[in-house]
Amino acid sequence: MTAQIIDGKAFAASIREKVAGHVARLREDHGLKPGLAVVLVGEDPASQVYVRSKGKMTLEVAMASFEHRLPAETSEADLLALVETLNGDPEVHGILVQLPLPPHLNSDLVINAIDPAKDVDGFHISNVGLLGTGQKAMVPCTPLGCLMMLRAQLGSLSGLEAVVVGRSNIVGKPMAMLLLGDSCTVTMAHSRTRDLADVVRRADIVVVAVGRTEMVRGDWIKAGATVIDVGMNRVPGEGGKTRLVGDVDFESASARAGAITPVPGGVGPMTIACLLANTVTACCRANGIAEPEGLTV
Repeated sequence: MTAQIIDGKAFAASIREKVAGHVARLREDHGLKPGLAVVLVGEDPASQVYVRSKGKMTLEVAMASFEHRLPAETSEADLLALVETLNGDPEVHGILVQLPLPPHLNSDLVINAIDPAKDVDGFHISNVGLLGTGQKAMVPCTPLGCLMMLRAQLGSLSGLEAVVVGRSNIVGKPMAMLLLGDSCTVTMAHSRTRDLADVVRRADIVVVAVGRTEMVRGDWIKAGATVIDVGMNRVPGEGGKTRLVGDVDFESASARAGAITPVPGGVGPMTIACLLANTVTACCRANGIAEPEGLTV
């Protein structure tokens, strides 16, 4: 058996195309232009690349892009004041404060200062609670992208056994909530789970977001299972360069899985696509307009 490769780049492109269509209809039918504000504090190189990419793709789907680049020494009071201004700006429907923040800033305090209706990252404690209790929430982008790919690959997820390896607030926990919402039987596992390989072998769906290079081996995978690898780990490559690998040993796992996401080119491209989708959803909710099908849970 050789697994089908789930092409995240192509899937993300289709999501962006849907977003662009909804943006055009919002403009034509309601005179609205969804707006995304991104706040970057400091000079973190990876964050700068990510913010540039977000800005570029926001403009490509004809949404309004607002970038606020602040020096690393920005005070907490000044950052909170900016967030409050964006909360009150009717042209801004989504607010994203790029993490990590410099160490002198309290990330939880800043994230929870964002209006939950504009929290397109889905990290505000109100959105966490709404998702956990099965209510309408802003859903974190990476788990949302994983769910979209699983639905596209498998159709109904009802009754399937899913194992989520990793318990972070950003991916693992919300992923488990989303899978429960689609009527999966969900096991939350992590690096300290006893007999982890045996737990993973039960699963029809395996989502791995544990941050350990190629930790999940092929012989852990049930034949025909669908594997979603959220890991992004840099390892030495040829010529002194580095290369990206996931949390799953792709070569051995793809020999047993029914379908699998590669790294890179799997889950990664979906994150920004879902950020754009969340911004459109936030705009619709703010204006009492029906939410776009296929872009929300």
